[in-house]
Amino acid sequence: RSTLDRYSGAVKEIADSLLATMAENLGLKQEVIADRCVGGVQSVRMNYYPPCAQADKVIGFSPHSDADLLTLVLQVNHVQGLQIKRNGSWFPVRPVEGALIVNIGDIFEIFTNGRYRSIEHRAVVDPKEERLSSAAFHSPNIDATIGPLKELTADEDEAYKTVDHENFMRLFFATKLEGKSFLDRMKLK
Repeated sequence: RSTLDRYSGAVKEIADSLLATMAENLGLKQEVIADRCVGGVQSVRMNYYPPCAQADKVIGFSPHSDADLLTLVLQVNHVQGLQIKRNGSWFPVRPVEGALIVNIGDIFEIFTNGRYRSIEHRAVVDPKEERLSSAAFHSPNIDATIGPLKELTADEDEAYKTVDHENFMRLFFATKLEGKSFLDRMKLK
């Protein structure tokens, strides 16, 4: 438990640092995003994908985008299995020892009114070797409003609906993982 607590604290610091840098890249004060993350939600999921002789007939995790702000993924062993979708094709994310993979989540795409895009990804299994990974999900606090940041939409139309965080998560978890279909439903027509 203490090891997981230390790991969670360390990846939270990394996520906070990344969010601060991304806020600056958007021309925002760091506090615009940081204030929404005070008392934010962090969850960690450990993934185990056993070897499968018929790996071409199964999927480890269906294509989806994460609902959160940022997901930090540690691929624990050398076995490749994470893939991202770009321009309609799937590309492998090759493990680099000790490196974290940073996935932009749907909430960050909504906050930035589409300036940053969440990434559709999936996990595939290996026919001969097990794969292990750890994903740390970082979200704003439960009282945050999920919608385009007013600081970014003063001179443009909002592209996404605005809802409270609790209802956003309720809607997300009630939806089947199918690519970015949930985010598509959050878009304004």
